[in-house]
Amino acid sequence: MLFSHLKDVTGGQVYLTEDIDITHFSVDTRTLLGNNGEVFIAIEGKRDGHDYVRAAIDKGVRNFIVSKELELKGVNQLIVKDTVLSFQKIATNHRNLFAIPVIGITGSNGKTTVKEWLSTILSQGRYVVKSPKSYNSQIGVPLSIMELRQQHEIGVFEAGISKVGEMTNLQNIIKPTFGIFTNLGEAHDDGFDSMEQKLNEKLNLFSDSEKVICNNESLYYDQIQKRLGSKLITWGSKQANYSVSNDSGIINVSGRKFETAFDSSTQLENLTHCIVSALELGLSPEEIQNGLNLVEGVPMRLELKKGINGCYILDDTYNNDEAGLRVAIDYLESHRQNEKRTLILSDILHSAKSDKELYKTINQIIVGRGFSRLIGVGTRISSNANCFSIPSNFYDSTDDLLNQMPEFNDEMVLVKGARNFELERVVQRIEEKSHGTILEVNFEALHHNLTQYQSLLNGKTQLMVMVKANAYGAGLLEVANFMQHQQVDMLGVAYVDEAIQLRKNGISIPIMIMNPYIESFDQFERYDLQAEIFSITHFKRMLRDTVRRPGIHLKIDTGMHRLGFKPNELDDLITLLEANRDVKVEGIFTHFSSAEQTEEDEFTIEQAELFEAAYDRLSHVLGYNPLKHACNSAGIVRWPQYHFDMVRLGIGLHGFDPAESLKLRYPGQLKTVISQIQHLDKGATVGYSRKGLITRKSRIAILPIGYEDGYSRIFGNGNASVSVGGNLCHTVGNVCMDMIMVDVTDTNAKEGDEVTVFGSNPTIEDLAKISSTMPYEILTNVSSRVKRIFVSE
Repeated sequence: MLFSHLKDVTGGQVYLTEDIDITHFSVDTRTLLGNNGEVFIAIEGKRDGHDYVRAAIDKGVRNFIVSKELELKGVNQLIVKDTVLSFQKIATNHRNLFAIPVIGITGSNGKTTVKEWLSTILSQGRYVVKSPKSYNSQIGVPLSIMELRQQHEIGVFEAGISKVGEMTNLQNIIKPTFGIFTNLGEAHDDGFDSMEQKLNEKLNLFSDSEKVICNNESLYYDQIQKRLGSKLITWGSKQANYSVSNDSGIINVSGRKFETAFDSSTQLENLTHCIVSALELGLSPEEIQNGLNLVEGVPMRLELKKGINGCYILDDTYNNDEAGLRVAIDYLESHRQNEKRTLILSDILHSAKSDKELYKTINQIIVGRGFSRLIGVGTRISSNANCFSIPSNFYDSTDDLLNQMPEFNDEMVLVKGARNFELERVVQRIEEKSHGTILEVNFEALHHNLTQYQSLLNGKTQLMVMVKANAYGAGLLEVANFMQHQQVDMLGVAYVDEAIQLRKNGISIPIMIMNPYIESFDQFERYDLQAEIFSITHFKRMLRDTVRRPGIHLKIDTGMHRLGFKPNELDDLITLLEANRDVKVEGIFTHFSSAEQTEEDEFTIEQAELFEAAYDRLSHVLGYNPLKHACNSAGIVRWPQYHFDMVRLGIGLHGFDPAESLKLRYPGQLKTVISQIQHLDKGATVGYSRKGLITRKSRIAILPIGYEDGYSRIFGNGNASVSVGGNLCHTVGNVCMDMIMVDVTDTNAKEGDEVTVFGSNPTIEDLAKISSTMPYEILTNVSSRVKRIFVSE
């Protein structure tokens, strides 16, 4: 489509410099390559996309859809009233060009899993286009639909909504001929008056569908049947179109038996949706089984892992297509610990483009996004080596690559492969080795929590994110890079060493050091850091040790009585400020001691009044207004009148709302594995000092985690539990330095099984209560020797 044709589709006003054939749309300048055919859509939201048009132009983009008249020269503009609505019209127009079967998937949970698994099954002999990852929103769906090409034979798209009216828009864009309804749960309840209203809104997706797959034993099935009637194709254990039963790794669907390694009820339900849908779409049982074999045991997420020789690995070895590659590269943008980038890429087996056209496009993408090396795996990518313009190595198979493994040093390595190439073996070779205990950090949960707090701020209040104490145990470099990518305004750390580490690993946004050691001021100029100054002695030492003064934040003690200038010390501080006009005061701040406690509200108000009086005196002397900040996580929620110029988000980012009013997610799960299972008789004892007395014939699992990893000795002797296969199992005996023992007698646990130490059950708060402490301590106690893995669903 030519850019000029967008006028006819949207009804907007076009200003042309040169009419260009459109190849790609983006709503995020960070994903742009600067190609002639790219279009940047300026979305008005918490951050106005129009503010980033200049950045897009600097990248080389020449086509824009905007809702504000901007004085731009040498570019094409489509001016519309609503850029989101106009983009949806463009996607609807594009969808109408295709008469292929299109599957629409909705529900509260499982949409992305069903979409990915079903796409894998359908790809056995068919060209499939699908939503990248979980692109199911008002913007994600049109971005997905724009991936449709003439060579595609079937489309699989998911749709998610958070309020009334949204699904009608998505139905008009997707126009599914075939539907799958997964289930109805509590996700996004806030946007609806009742579950019945939410159900009816979701079912709008299928208003023009010919068939809709549904489990007739799911909640609200009666309402679904009443709404969809003869469209429904049901499955269940009785009175369904497809009778389904599960037994020891076999899913029996109306007499057809399918093997699977999955055993949880949720996984089996998602697989059954896929099997029934594939049967309805005409696939043979053999084709379906071949597809099922490819989805066995595969994590449906991106995983960022530490690698050998200072590397980071982004593991995306589930599937491989052009759209998925773009998503993975976009994700990599939020992690810039190392500037050097390598892509390990297998053959792309199912594409609507010719191999030559496909790999030329891939080359354009990776060159534009700063990759310095390509490692290709497979005969098809190898035979198209001349399509790539960066240094490249090619191997016909994964075995060949493993046998001739090149070196990796201080680089970001994206591993993207089709399932049958088993590139997870390559990941295992180059990832950093550790024992079986890991802290899994979910970046989507971090992002969810961040946006919860951002939604409470007006457009002018800045946000500092605290990443001290190894980002509350989650991982300093990884969380800081992710926050920088999310465009927070500033980071806060406790000590200079933390800040220097950030600067050396790609962090360029302002960093404030909350407790700068008095001997460290000579480092501030070198690394462009800002210092908290809390005493006259501190101020004078900073003056003595620096030539070009660092930006400083003056801490006012209004009642916390930790660090800070007391009100009676302001005269001496003012004298110093007047004598040193070259010192730039970036901020003036205080810390509320009890912002979350309603019984201390009077004290919080007193603190605020003292602080405002001190701020007014100091800013008057300075002749300008530095950033004014006071609120921590609890203050952001409970004291909007004191948001001032900036707020400081700490523990709230990690899922703990001190004010207990937000719906936050826990991003961290501490996991380990069963090293061994001991079979013990009644009367045996376990562990040091024989504290674990066996009172029945028992199976005792040994786990490789102990107090050196941060699992406190107080959790031993049955005081705490871990989750094994969804079953809570009590500790037995004393916690050792590197091991604990738990009772798995009443479970089917076996050696090598995964165990959750904390996550959804038990939670960090559960462990905090047992040890009479706060969640902060449980998080920050997780040892540095515990490997961190960073995931995005």
